[in-house]
Parts: sequence; structure tokens; C-alpha cells
Amino acid sequence: MRRDWISAFAAILCAASVALAAYASHAALPGQSSRLGLAAAFAFGHGLALILIAGRRSRIAGISRLLLLLGVAGFSGGLCYAAFMESRAATAPLGGSLLILGWLVLAFDLWRSPRG
Repeated sequence: MRRDWISAFAAILCAASVALAAYASHAALPGQSSRLGLAAAFAFGHGLALILIAGRRSRIAGISRLLLLLGVAGFSGGLCYAAFMESRAATAPLGGSLLILGWLVLAFDLWRSPRG
């Protein structure tokens, strides 16, 4: 039996994003809450997306899932780092670029797949 580690990680990502959103709303410093809230929103949305596309078994879909996973780690992780360390979100631009690429790769996979 093949384990789906990306979907398992995505579910953990969704759970962590709920905790992060709660922290951003109730305990974060005023300068931190907007970055942490945005990081939580992106993590939750992309966690759900990773779970929803888990059934796609093509190689291209696998590449898309990996790009989305790395992208959300870079984007949301970069925003969290920037919020807590009061610095620039250095990995956020790369993470965002990987997210865009991941969605475009998924669009290509969906376009090339036969319907029905």
C-alpha cells in the first residue's frame, strides 16, 4: 500500500494554519498579526488544495503537488519568519513563484486529461 505523505502533511498544514490564525487574532503583536493571518490563509487554502488533488495520479500532477507544497512552505514560512524575527520575508517571493508555477502545472495537467 502506497502512503500519501503529501496529503498527510497537507492535513497537518491545515491544522497548523488554524492554530496560527488563532494566534494571529488573539496573541500576536499588532505588527505581526497581518503577516501571520496571511500566512495562515495561504497555508489553509493550499493545504486543502493539496488534499483535493491527491487523487490525480499523473506524473505532472505529482510535480504540481510538490511545487505547491514547497511554495506554501516558502511563502507562509517566510511570512511567519518575518513576523517573528521582524525582518524581511526573504523566502516569500520564491514561495509565491513556486505556488504560481504549481497552479499552472496543475492547469496543464487538467487540460491534457480526458474528461469522462
